[in-house]
Amino acid sequence: MAAAEHALVAPLTEALGRARRGVGVRRSIIPGFGLSLGVTIVWLSLIVLLPLSALAFRTAGMGWSGFLEAGLNARAIAAYRVSFGAAAAAASINAVFGTLVAWVLVRYNFPGRRLVGAIVDLPFALPTAVAGIALTSLFAANGWIGGLLEPLGVKVAFTWLGITVALTFVGLPFVVRSIEPVLADLGHDVEEAATTLGASRFQTFNRVIFPAIMPALLTGFAMAFARGVGEYGSVIFIAGNMPYRTEIAPLLIVTQLEQYDYAGATAIAVILLLASFSILVLLNLFQAWNARRVGGE
Repeated sequence: MAAAEHALVAPLTEALGRARRGVGVRRSIIPGFGLSLGVTIVWLSLIVLLPLSALAFRTAGMGWSGFLEAGLNARAIAAYRVSFGAAAAAASINAVFGTLVAWVLVRYNFPGRRLVGAIVDLPFALPTAVAGIALTSLFAANGWIGGLLEPLGVKVAFTWLGITVALTFVGLPFVVRSIEPVLADLGHDVEEAATTLGASRFQTFNRVIFPAIMPALLTGFAMAFARGVGEYGSVIFIAGNMPYRTEIAPLLIVTQLEQYDYAGATAIAVILLLASFSILVLLNLFQAWNARRVGGE
């Protein structure tokens, strides 16, 4: 019996020993963790961290009082109000209608479904200046849609509402593409089980579907909001660009640069960067908390 046990255990022990020493173990063709991590850090440092560090160093040279004076003057605050307010409104609209679009694309098969999916991705590929010109042509007083709204007293082009329309256009794909894979993984069986247990359609959505897609919805909302805060090309044509009324923060940065006010442009850019980064950090913290909560349940 002892000899038989030794015959079974010996090969296993020898294989474990070779694995620890790296003898007879086939290495993967794909580079290992150390090399991949090193390349990742170097690439991110060159592409992301280095430009942002230069911006931070230039801001540090201004001093705290100079930074506040350049970045928080009355005109800058008005521009922040327009940019952040319109971005929040557009992201909220996309959170509702983007969820509906994602639901239709995932849950239903209909002629032209692929075409609709391609239209959703169109703002990704379309140059922002082209989108701005197209939206201005549509919503101007003599445009197809603006001509219908103008007699009703609704003015879209060259107003705060026009900025919201432009940001809604560019932010829609972020929400749709964030929610779509989650809905696809959810499957019909979950809804059928809820219906079998007597849940109404509203209860099924509120208690089963919405909790499952909420992290993805918040992700899409945050990305659409961050994109809206920094959007420039699609907004400047339809905004009107009037200081204190319809001037967005990215346009104010360009204006400061044209006037050789590099300190003012840098201060405004840093404030926009900090706001967008804070939103993404909060989103990641929420996702980590939600993952722990779901894992605990």
